[in-house]
Amino acid sequence: MSNPDIEIRRMRHEDLDRVSQIENDCFTIPWSRQAFADMLESDNALYMVAVCNGRVVANCGVIAAAGEGDICNVATDCAYRKKGIAKLLVKKVMDEAKENLGVNEFTLEVRAGNTPAIKLYEKLGFISEGIRPGFYSNPKEDAVIYWKR
Repeated sequence: MSNPDIEIRRMRHEDLDRVSQIENDCFTIPWSRQAFADMLESDNALYMVAVCNGRVVANCGVIAAAGEGDICNVATDCAYRKKGIAKLLVKKVMDEAKENLGVNEFTLEVRAGNTPAIKLYEKLGFISEGIRPGFYSNPKEDAVIYWKR
């Protein structure tokens, strides 16, 4: 990674405004601030952030059910992309989910045209196992379903 000053830690309530800002910048249909606040209160969810020089620059979460974890909201501030932050963050979320939520397998969906995200997930050992036609809107696009078993 080209930026050594990164701290990865659990998301806190005081991070919600910044996480919402990153979410709004990254996604055409972003989660609300309240949705993230709800995840902080859930026993089945784990959300983490990457912090650089005291500023939240990326976020990622997992929602667990029956030993499976759904990776959600992988988002990095545009100014901090291509520095390995998302890879570190996803790995840490997966490690924490295994240890604290009993997750053994992970899944996620990604826009079929999101090549940088697809490359990241494949580097992390995720394998494409299907397509959800027309899953995304604004713009309408298929989702590729990935699993790491």
